Amino acid sequence: MTRHITGFIHDLDVADVPPGVLAQARQCLLDLIGVAAAGSTTALSRIMRDHAARHLRGEESTAPLLFDGRMVSPPGAALANAATIDAIDGHDGHRLTKGHAGAAILPAAVSVLADNVDATTDDLLIALVVGYEIANRAGIALHGAGLDYHSSGAWNALGAAAVGARALSLDETATRHALGIAEYHGPRAPMMRCVDHPTMVKDSSAWGAHAGVSAALLAAAGFTGAPAELLSLDPPLWEGLGERWTLLEQYLKQHPVCRWAHPAVEGALQLMTLHDLVPTSIRRIEVVTFAAAARLATGIPVTTEVAQYSLPFPVAIAAVHGMVEPEIIAHPNRADEQVRRLTESMRVHESPEMTAQFPASRAAEVTVVLDDGRRLCSGSVTALGDPEQPLSTEAVATKFLSFAAPVLGSAAAEQLLAQLGSAQNGSLSGLLDQLQVLV
Repeated sequence: MTRHITGFIHDLDVADVPPGVLAQARQCLLDLIGVAAAGSTTALSRIMRDHAARHLRGEESTAPLLFDGRMVSPPGAALANAATIDAIDGHDGHRLTKGHAGAAILPAAVSVLADNVDATTDDLLIALVVGYEIANRAGIALHGAGLDYHSSGAWNALGAAAVGARALSLDETATRHALGIAEYHGPRAPMMRCVDHPTMVKDSSAWGAHAGVSAALLAAAGFTGAPAELLSLDPPLWEGLGERWTLLEQYLKQHPVCRWAHPAVEGALQLMTLHDLVPTSIRRIEVVTFAAAARLATGIPVTTEVAQYSLPFPVAIAAVHGMVEPEIIAHPNRADEQVRRLTESMRVHESPEMTAQFPASRAAEVTVVLDDGRRLCSGSVTALGDPEQPLSTEAVATKFLSFAAPVLGSAAAEQLLAQLGSAQNGSLSGLLDQLQVLV
């Protein structure tokens, strides 16, 4: 099995990947870059970029900090760039992993490919495909083993290590060691602790990316690691490499908050549009959803991290503004009085039936109670962006511009959108030059 996995990591070529999978990889790349642009404005991103520049520069500073201009070591760039993406919770994910691969895989790929002058954008796309397929399977295996709910860094570290092993052309033995080191050092953090106490530790994807890239570099130097146990769990899952593409199972978010809040946000948006409601006519909003989402019932956020792990706050923003703007999530103190009123008055309850369907299905039912006493109910709603309800190419582009343009300027964002949306193979260094623009 290990030989099958290492063969996939090193031998996969563009010609081996179905066009739909490559298209999805491009969508994820575009989406992650837009999220990174928005995330770069947060205190979390600034602290981590400064930390990497101060303490993780290294003798060979070959890897760029996104939207920063400084160069640091590959492990330092992987850490800080993953933190930048994870700083604003708008990145893609997978339902069965209950977490996020891309937030670690793209930073890992950028960090190890940046000093390769011959690297192309196709090299980046194949690195993403490899990383997603390894990371997602590791996450599914971990959660399928019935262990505690660990953060994404616990398993996306293996995907980052796979990307590093491929870029460094490690042999089969060294690749096995890289994966083992990454699993052993990956942060198996208790995810619900961050949900209950939202802070900058987030989903630990930054440390997953750091552990994975470091593992590949250590393995290249002869460092050894215990076998990665996740590679031996659920053999059919791993046998499906190259046949089942978990990239096609990714969801893309429309809103920069925890995915668990999205069904309630969608329900509120549907009711506001269908009934042509105005926020001032609403007495309160009631939400019924699955248990994990009900735990997001925070009050008025004082930090962006609390805003991202809130359900009432983004639902109120959606009801008032018709969308969940990244700027308000990044700076919750800018919320207006109507958003604050609806947030404070919201009632959130658990549905045992919806809880039983989680994580394969995530649903919510929203009821708007009007001042005249009428109750308008959405019925059971799931979020857009799941494989069954994918976002259109136009919707992904619109989201990208809404995230990136306020940071980079409309002209630069449009230019980057055109470049990232192109299916033509080009120089990776040219793309990375654009992603080093200071914000």
